[in-house]
Amino acid sequence: MPLPFVLSAILLLAFAAWRDVATRTIPDGVSLALAVSGLTLRGLEGWEALVTSLAVAAALFLLLLICHMRGAIGGGDVKLLTALALGLPPIGSFQFLFATALAGGVLAVLYLGLRHLLPALGITPARPASGAAALRRIAVAEAWRIHRRGPLPYGVAIAIGGALVLLQSPGG
Repeated sequence: MPLPFVLSAILLLAFAAWRDVATRTIPDGVSLALAVSGLTLRGLEGWEALVTSLAVAAALFLLLLICHMRGAIGGGDVKLLTALALGLPPIGSFQFLFATALAGGVLAVLYLGLRHLLPALGITPARPASGAAALRRIAVAEAWRIHRRGPLPYGVAIAIGGALVLLQSPGG
């Protein structure tokens, strides 16, 4: 894959992960930028590459939509996963899903551990950790989300899975 696509996609994924941690939302513009650049890239590789990526991404979208309708995954996550899949060859999409699932498992274990560790360290929503103002606000919000067993910021797992696959691709 061309290095400019890899780098821009990783930057977009990092931004999406940051926003997901901070606000539990992923901006539609990030998914749109990934989708357009991915479709352009696959289109430049030929119509067969474009059609296969569209077919895989469409199937992935339908499966993820079912998961979203059952409350298992957020709408922003569905769009981000599908958008990146548009720029990957079929095998890359499967590797991306596998890497994302592994990263999501690690993220879930981390959050389960933090659920017990934060109170033991005396870090609660009412008593945050010290640090820079923005990081402190995020720490307070995360402590609260963990305390009330809120949703995982799965955009982080998507970003890690995407970056791993993009960096291992030829040219990445």
